[in-house]
Amino acid sequence: MAHKRLQAYLTYYQEELEKAYTSCFNKLEIPGNLKQSMLYSLDAGGKRLRPILLFASYEAYGQDVQKAMSSAIALEMIHTYSLIHDDLPAMDDDDYRRGMLTNHKKFDEATAILAGDALLTYSFELILNDPLLTADEKVTLTRELTACSGPKGMVGGQILDMEAEKQSVSLEAMEEIHALKTGELIRFAIFAGAYLANATEEQVRYLEKYAYYLGLIFQVQDDILDVSGEEEKLGKRVGSDELNEKSTYPKLLGLEGAIAQKEKYVQQAYENLKLAGAEDSLLKALTDYFSERDH
Repeated sequence: MAHKRLQAYLTYYQEELEKAYTSCFNKLEIPGNLKQSMLYSLDAGGKRLRPILLFASYEAYGQDVQKAMSSAIALEMIHTYSLIHDDLPAMDDDDYRRGMLTNHKKFDEATAILAGDALLTYSFELILNDPLLTADEKVTLTRELTACSGPKGMVGGQILDMEAEKQSVSLEAMEEIHALKTGELIRFAIFAGAYLANATEEQVRYLEKYAYYLGLIFQVQDDILDVSGEEEKLGKRVGSDELNEKSTYPKLLGLEGAIAQKEKYVQQAYENLKLAGAEDSLLKALTDYFSERDH
């Protein structure tokens, strides 16, 4: 029953999010090829897990997630921009993403770079123009999103990840890389939802600790799937981490060790979720989903 409830929740909010960003783009007057490139990657599917985490965090403390919609769209745009740039020849040099040609293969490298740039900058405009948010909320959300996605967050993690290629790194160093590269956007999702729903400072503090472990869970499972997943389900080639000589959990700990480490993170995530008073929310089911996903 819980599994069916979660699947229904995922499907519902995936559809709501797509309706909302499509409405935004219908009103956006920009060069046609740029819009096509931006929408191509946004429409490429994906599970929309980051915005759905934002909605679930909001609903743990409040109702009517419409107030959180612009933040959720902005977050998905930034995630999408990062994937477009990750796939470029200068980065991971991937030809496929989610079973479709990567943006630079569908269009060209210059268009892909500009589409990523446009998604990043438009995300902040969406939040700042949202009539449902107060001035203080706009400032707080924009400040947090820039921090999570910029040099102190995702981008900082990306450079550390690149520098760790062909290197032997410790577990602590790997956790630092992925807490930034993967975890910071997840932290924003959890923070933004709870903040907009007026959670207490103490609740937000525990939720941010929860988000830290959730980001690590996501990354460990990603690394595991790159070793043992099915290419058809993943929508990209298996073994690309090994090919690019990246530092991964299975490489450091072995496959069984990576699975054991993931379980430690799951328990720590549960503990902080309980301390935040959200153990009965859908965030717990989403934690299990992150840990057990097969694509």
